[in-house]
Amino acid sequence: MPDVVTRFYLQQLPEAKLSNAQLQAPCPFCAGKEAGKSPLLTVFLNQESFFHGYFRCVNHCVSGGFPLHFARLRGVSPSLAPGFDPDREYFGREVEYPVKNLHNELIGFADKLTGDQQATLAAGGIAPETLAELRIGYNGRYLVFPYIQADGNCYAARCVHPERPEDFFWYGDERFFGDQFHIFNAQEIERCENGALFLVEGEKNLLPLKQLGLPGIAVPTAADLAHVDPLQLAWIRTIFLWVNHTAESEAMAKAFATRVGFKVRIVRWPEDAARNASLFQLAAETTTPLQKTVFAMIREARAFSPFPTPASEFQTFSERLFQESGESYASLTSGFPLLDRALGGIHGINIMGGAPKAGKSAFFIQIASEMAMRKIPTLYYDFENGRQKIYLRILCRLCRLTIDQIKAASLSPEKRRRLQQAQQRLHQALSWLRVVNDRKLSPETMRRHIDFIRHETNSDYTVVVVDSLHKLPFKDISQQRSGIDGWLRQLEAIRDEMAVSFLVISELERSDDGQFDRQPHLGSFKGSGDIGYSADNAMVLLPKWDPFDNSPPEQRANELWLVASREQSPGLVASYRLDFPYWGFREE
Repeated sequence: MPDVVTRFYLQQLPEAKLSNAQLQAPCPFCAGKEAGKSPLLTVFLNQESFFHGYFRCVNHCVSGGFPLHFARLRGVSPSLAPGFDPDREYFGREVEYPVKNLHNELIGFADKLTGDQQATLAAGGIAPETLAELRIGYNGRYLVFPYIQADGNCYAARCVHPERPEDFFWYGDERFFGDQFHIFNAQEIERCENGALFLVEGEKNLLPLKQLGLPGIAVPTAADLAHVDPLQLAWIRTIFLWVNHTAESEAMAKAFATRVGFKVRIVRWPEDAARNASLFQLAAETTTPLQKTVFAMIREARAFSPFPTPASEFQTFSERLFQESGESYASLTSGFPLLDRALGGIHGINIMGGAPKAGKSAFFIQIASEMAMRKIPTLYYDFENGRQKIYLRILCRLCRLTIDQIKAASLSPEKRRRLQQAQQRLHQALSWLRVVNDRKLSPETMRRHIDFIRHETNSDYTVVVVDSLHKLPFKDISQQRSGIDGWLRQLEAIRDEMAVSFLVISELERSDDGQFDRQPHLGSFKGSGDIGYSADNAMVLLPKWDPFDNSPPEQRANELWLVASREQSPGLVASYRLDFPYWGFREE
């Protein structure tokens, strides 16, 4: 079934013939006006094209446009045209125009556009019909570009030196010299309602596009883009923005696209294009058919979008998939086999809650140091113990000596050898393990830390330990709940953007009697309802020992429960017995 646009044109042009997504019919606007010519109207009906529904006359008897403009020219009710909106308000209708205009002067200027000036424009492939359609003239020294207003009259014109564009002046009514009127061929905006339109830098650069039969408007310079009111282009569906090949013009184009929205598609110059190149120069100097070159560049035009291109997105996905299939990704393990099997390795955001003094910090310090010794870059953000205690506990576990023994003045030769070997291993690990005690930490600072250690170690992945979630810096203690949730959002973003794995310590919520639940569940976490949504894995470390029991510390054990996971099955992970007095755990 034909679409509504095709159906509209078939109804209005009963003699038309449809072939290869183009409708051709005798032009109803110029039939019989010019003897010896076969007036033809062409309508482009490729539904995948930005110019679907655009019509134009090969004789340039009227300016082309989209269905609503066609309906107005034919004198039929706009309500019959696709896209008609009876409540639509048009920009500029409130302007009060003067009685006097430049109509007669423009006729005189057009008559003077002969000889050398017409030949110069013809070098760019510009035919007299195109110049006449835009009512361009010559005053003896300057090309005259009339700025015609919404009422169809011209009250001001810009006169530009043919060889020095920077040499120009405005002619006519000074009230129309202002920035808000700096749109050449502005009446084209209404003709292209619900369709596509070109916006170029410089009136002369619009001529090749009009010669090809494409709709467009121009601003005098790229700087004038800053004065274009987005409301003026509100009913244009797609804007192709084509500026000169300069850094200043390209910056102005990006600023305009950001302000107007993502319907703006910036036409980009090829990498081998000369700096300061312009569209008219391209038309005058290209050795290939201009139409082929222009449409190739149009196809490559991309919206100044917040989203990556499909090609870039797929490439990123493929690269990440390749990385996750490699040894670096597989090596992201904790060193505890049962924990790694339960989690599938240390990936994503892993949050572990536990009661005070249950050994949460010691547990994650052990994992962090083991990963660093396997040359996995690890950042440990500590707000609990201090850098000196963390290094001392790692050293204690590595050399199997107590803290008192390490600090003792005299050690047996065997113990001193073990201590020296452990010190050497710790020293080597510190190239991969960075402990941070910054009480003013921000997500931006964390990103810089990650970038640094990744660059320093030439690694694809980084593990970040946060000890603890509830002591991360935020502005006001009264806003702790929102502050924690805000940090969780940031951790999610860092995880996704930078392929970072997190180990995060959280506190648990006490019940009304001041005790902690003996049955772990997702609601056990303190101070944030977002943990369940942010964590890829949520775990609870529960002591199996009574804090008031006098049993030896080495008999104490904790159970680690996986209470929620995106990809793994919840349940008991393992039991971890305290490796007393060496600040570690043994998995059972």
